[in-house]
Amino acid sequence: MRFGLVHRLMTNALATLGVLAVVNTVGMAPFTAGLVLFGLAVAVALPETIQSKPWMRTLATIGPLALFVVEVVRVVLGASALDTAVEFAGFLQVIRVATRRGAAHDQQIIILALLHFVAGTVLGGGLSYGLCFLGFLVVAPGALVLSHLRREVEGNYRQGARDRTGLPVDVPRILRSRRVVGRGFLLTTCLLALPIFVFTGALFVLFPRVGLSLLLVNHQRSGRMVGFSDHVDLGDVGTLRTDPTVALRFTLPDNPDPPIRMTIRLRGTAFDTYDGRAWSRSSSDRRPVDLLYPNVLTIARVPRSREDRRISFDLEPIDPPVLFLPPRTVGVELRLPQTAIPQDSVVISKGPEGEFRYASPGTHGIRYDVYLAGDNEPIPQILSAQDRARYLALPALPGRIADLARSYAEGQSTPMGKAKAIEEHLRNDFKYDVTSPSGGKPQPLDHFLFETKRGHCEFFSTAMVMMLREVGIPSRNVTGFVGGTYNRFGKYYAVREGDAHSWVEAYLDDPQLGWVTFDPTPTSAARPLQETGGAFVYLRDFVEALSQRWNRYVVGYDLGTQVRLFEEASRKYDRVRAKAGLREGVAGKMTQAPVMAAIVVLVGVGAYVFWRRQRPKRIPTDKKPEAKKSRAALLVTELYQSLESALSTQGLARPLAVPPLRHAEDLLRKKHPLADEVHAMTLTYLEVRFGGVELDEPKRKGFERGVKSVRSYKTMPASPSP
Repeated sequence: MRFGLVHRLMTNALATLGVLAVVNTVGMAPFTAGLVLFGLAVAVALPETIQSKPWMRTLATIGPLALFVVEVVRVVLGASALDTAVEFAGFLQVIRVATRRGAAHDQQIIILALLHFVAGTVLGGGLSYGLCFLGFLVVAPGALVLSHLRREVEGNYRQGARDRTGLPVDVPRILRSRRVVGRGFLLTTCLLALPIFVFTGALFVLFPRVGLSLLLVNHQRSGRMVGFSDHVDLGDVGTLRTDPTVALRFTLPDNPDPPIRMTIRLRGTAFDTYDGRAWSRSSSDRRPVDLLYPNVLTIARVPRSREDRRISFDLEPIDPPVLFLPPRTVGVELRLPQTAIPQDSVVISKGPEGEFRYASPGTHGIRYDVYLAGDNEPIPQILSAQDRARYLALPALPGRIADLARSYAEGQSTPMGKAKAIEEHLRNDFKYDVTSPSGGKPQPLDHFLFETKRGHCEFFSTAMVMMLREVGIPSRNVTGFVGGTYNRFGKYYAVREGDAHSWVEAYLDDPQLGWVTFDPTPTSAARPLQETGGAFVYLRDFVEALSQRWNRYVVGYDLGTQVRLFEEASRKYDRVRAKAGLREGVAGKMTQAPVMAAIVVLVGVGAYVFWRRQRPKRIPTDKKPEAKKSRAALLVTELYQSLESALSTQGLARPLAVPPLRHAEDLLRKKHPLADEVHAMTLTYLEVRFGGVELDEPKRKGFERGVKSVRSYKTMPASPSP
């Protein structure tokens, strides 16, 4: 394997891993990320012949300055400073890889890659960052060693060093050499990742958790999730039922036989005002809620952890940051990270229509447990006259919608009967269609009910709310998620953005019933629609479960987890002691965990001291021959350089491409008068410098006399022609 090729490949690998670590962890815009990766691919593929061009040197100087100016202008124009800084780091690596020349630039590439990993850590590394970091640990030792070797070679060349034949150091020949880097070298340097990984892992586990909010930079994921905004338009509600991105996960304790799909309506927010095309809220008032203990949110009553049913949620970062709650929720317990240093806590605010939002100092979403009331437990809810008016308000709609509502409710004497009848008619008489053909019409609801009779869930829920209001039943439109699919590897349900859904809440004039949920969307569409079988689904579930474990146990590793880990290790150690009968007496005291830890430390220190003392001491006399040889080599080199200077004055200078011995032999073949003397001195030079022969006083004086003789030699003038 060629030295230069292996070094280049390793450096390229580090640069690529560093850029990927930043691109995957920050949420860079897809176009920008694609441009950075494309530029890096082009830079890596550039041959060295192009990189050595003069115009590439100009690019290496002007490129970073121009890039810096562009990013500063973007910040001035309102772009995010964090986003532009990350983009600048990515493009700067592209320019450096494209314009590199020699080991000094390669070391700059390695340093930039390291800074990229630092940025990825600060910005919150997910599973993709972890994989890139693992690759960095494997490749970095070899790349650093080869970079150091190449820099030494190039440094010796610049200093005029020569090889054993007397020739200047040939850098291209060394880079083409196959003897510098072998399989053993690559295997050894890659295996260095094992002790580095063990040391890093031990430091990660043992070092006290200070608090991620002190280090992480807030950078919430951009992008709108379906249905969650203050303004929902029937003709523009985003991508429906197709986005596979995981929005949240939930776990049901004590569920031995979980179904592959679970339909559970997770309420996010609701809307009370419809203007004929879009939903909104008549009030925007939000106020912070006082928490208990200080992480318990009371909704209907104080949760009872031993009696209430519990569902655990792991919510990804979303915008807006809404807490999703299943029906009959009485309280929420936030699972906040525990740190050694106090940090900003999560703030919960209550908004209109029973919506709860959170403000978190972190960037990784939020985890919480939801407590549910029993099936027979009443949750009283009273609707005021003012609120009743809001939930009965109707926009200007065609009269035939009211006629249709009354025909559906005809023959029903109770609000529950009327609501059920309208729900059944919409489910059975209309079809679900994600393309929403009625969205662009002036009266989308009327067009849906009487023309196309097909649409997405927003049309069904909107139609039912308007019909309920037409027959005097207060109601509102609710958006959230409809459930999730089971992940067999992570043992949780994954709720995806494509599982966003819309349904109806109606107030049935019974304080014990309060708001009752209805879903007029056809049953086949009012459930999670993600695939549950096939090789791709298995692979997807495995990667998502691995990512969830990484985020929970690595990114979310906090002081509480650390304490629980130590406690569990202590309990297991105590069980081992109990089985071995070492819990009592002197043995019990000596085998306690703190005592054993101190013994291990003392044994380690003692072993190190013993090893230091048992190491063979260097005998000073051993250095003398080496030092003597080194001084002799330096002295004979100086003598030979003076010989070359004398030969130059005689017009016999040695070409750089010709070794010393060959030059002397050429003079012998030409029968030059100085050939014998020069040949003898050259042999002395080679014997002393490379053969280990001692340069005694007679040889040194003889060499000096020979140099003077060569310098003082005068060519005999040519005899005149007769």
